Amino acid sequence: MIFRAVEDADLIRQAMRGGVEAYNLLVSRWEKRVYNYLLRIARNREDALDLAQDVFLKAYRNLRKLDDPGRFAPWLYRIAHNEAYSMFRKRRPETGMEETAPEVTGTGITVGGSPVFPIELSLAVAGALDRLTADQREAVVLKIYQGFKFEEISEILSCPVSTVKSRLYTALELLKAELAPIGTRGVS
Repeated sequence: MIFRAVEDADLIRQAMRGGVEAYNLLVSRWEKRVYNYLLRIARNREDALDLAQDVFLKAYRNLRKLDDPGRFAPWLYRIAHNEAYSMFRKRRPETGMEETAPEVTGTGITVGGSPVFPIELSLAVAGALDRLTADQREAVVLKIYQGFKFEEISEILSCPVSTVKSRLYTALELLKAELAPIGTRGVS
């Protein structure tokens, strides 16, 4: 991971000097991770694809503003965060049908009243994540799924580390409480 960070820093320096190929290589290294982050936040594949394109275009245009190439990942995710929330603000007046989330009942996991098999446990996790607040969900995604440190998440979300920790630990307790009944029924 350290070797990759050094390579990224070199590519960023080259891209800052106008190296388009260096930037294209950076995009190829980061696009899947940024897309997955945006997909978990936007919860829509097409939106996540559009947002990812916007993120990399904006990052390219503003690359010279990046003071420390070693801070590329938090800087890139901050752009992704801003783009996603800008889209949410633009769409706020719209209302749409909400997806049917998995329910945990006394007889097992159900979606729309139909039983779900253990191989679909990931649906229960996705449903539980959907019931978190947007701030809590984003803290979980950045820490658990993307592997950022608290300080980096603080930078991405523009809030204190204590707020990040509070959101994350509250979200994890809620997820634990919601998903615990699944484990006690022998579903793994």
